[in-house]
Amino acid sequence: MRSILYIIAVILVIGWLLGVFVYSVSGLIHILLVLAIISLLIGIIGGKGA
Repeated sequence: MRSILYIIAVILVIGWLLGVFVYSVSGLIHILLVLAIISLLIGIIGGKGA
């Protein structure tokens, strides 16, 4: 489960970077960044409990 969260976070960060540099869709891009950070935090917090 932890590796899936990291994969999702990496995909979201890559999408955010592409959006910032290519598409300039500010609202959606910042939502992607927030989702990536949240999934990383869940992975870190969940990893300590295991």
